Amino acid sequence: QVQLVESGGGLVQPGGSLRLSCAASGRTFSNYAMGWFRQAPGKGREFVAAINRSGGSTYYADFMKSRSTISRDNAKNTVYLQMNSLKPEDTAVYYCAAGTGPTGRVDYIYDYWGQGTQVTVSS
Repeated sequence: QVQLVESGGGLVQPGGSLRLSCAASGRTFSNYAMGWFRQAPGKGREFVAAINRSGGSTYYADFMKSRSTISRDNAKNTVYLQMNSLKPEDTAVYYCAAGTGPTGRVDYIYDYWGQGTQVTVSS
């Protein structure tokens, strides 16, 4: 069992930046591929970014590719999502997820999920 706790969300103006963190506990963090997903009101959950176990490979949704960076610190059991140039359409609850399988863009391959952190982009 892995417990995931997200933090770093909040209210930010358009064009601003946020860094989300996801702290993991319970098992060896480096055994897990990690992903970030989001869900806006009235919409389904969508992939944002993912990173493999070593941190050597990263994957991004097209809408975030030029505006975000996913990273991980296996010594701190934490994965990060740095988001820049935020837009109102980025408003959503952001979730981190951990999986023992391949690193991927689909939510069903991830085994564990955090409770989410709200990101609101508004002036």
